[in-house]
Amino acid sequence: MADKSNGMTYAGAGVDIDAGNALVERIKPAAESTRRPGVMAGLGGFGALFDLKAAGYSDPILVAATDGVGTKLRVAIECGEFGGVGIDLVAMCVNDLVCQGAEPLFFLDYYATGRLDVENAARLVEGIAEGCRQAGAALVGGETAEMPGMYSGDDFDLAGFAIGAMERGGALPRDVAEGDVLLGIASDGAHSNGYSLVRRLVEASGLDWDAPAPFGDGSVGAELLTPTRVYVRSALAALGTGGLHGLAHVTGGGLTENVPRMLPEGLGAEIDLDAWELPPVFGWLRAQGGVTDAEMLKTFNCGIGMVAAVAADRTDEVEGVLVAAGERVARIGRVAAGSGVRFSGAL
Repeated sequence: MADKSNGMTYAGAGVDIDAGNALVERIKPAAESTRRPGVMAGLGGFGALFDLKAAGYSDPILVAATDGVGTKLRVAIECGEFGGVGIDLVAMCVNDLVCQGAEPLFFLDYYATGRLDVENAARLVEGIAEGCRQAGAALVGGETAEMPGMYSGDDFDLAGFAIGAMERGGALPRDVAEGDVLLGIASDGAHSNGYSLVRRLVEASGLDWDAPAPFGDGSVGAELLTPTRVYVRSALAALGTGGLHGLAHVTGGGLTENVPRMLPEGLGAEIDLDAWELPPVFGWLRAQGGVTDAEMLKTFNCGIGMVAAVAADRTDEVEGVLVAAGERVARIGRVAAGSGVRFSGAL
């Protein structure tokens, strides 16, 4: 009989199943920390079960969202900092869900890499768990794919999947009308959009990621890795007032393209750019590349991460709820007849 002791193995091909199992054990406490009413099983099964009645719903409509973090991952890889992009991944999904009027219930992630580094992957998933805790969603599962030959070095990619629910008839936007006030809810930096341009601008500046940031207290890399803000709890609180008519998550496309997504046909938005102060990071990025206001407004959030359309006679109430929930809010414009967004003032 031939000696098989030197036969080829999966590990020899670059896939370490033992490392994958070690990662699952490492992240179980992080996932368990996100448990909420409705979760029926922990990690380890072939699928996750969720009981909508146990979560408090009587006639629910499910809402789904998926997203990634984009080339912000390249900054994280080059800086060796991974937890923040885990929060980004959750935020990009759950902030979209709440714009539909849905409460995020549970989350799954997909992590693909050429070589599994258990420590780095655990930090990433622990960041995902933190994002889930901020959103009130349970981390119920995911997939870790070790794919040698597909990703080189420390490269990896992420995708996230969020499921939420609302009672039938509770969908947003609804009743958006001419004269509604637009409240701009502040962002925590560039969030997770425009990083292909961000990276080009940083490269052109000649600064390294670990250089002191001209626009903040930390390094360039640390400041640009500030996680996307999770707006779920404050948005749901505002929704509970009855005065909130619509929400727009300011992601790719900026204010220019995202605000119209909550407006019915025949209505547009008038936004006063003088109503808030452009955060320093955006002023620096603009100066580095001579970026026009129009380009800034359709590439970056420019300091406004979410826009709420609010009944004019309920503006004080809704704004007060948002501020009480920890948000920084500015009255940036109104809903008007027309289409698209008309800007006045200057960044």
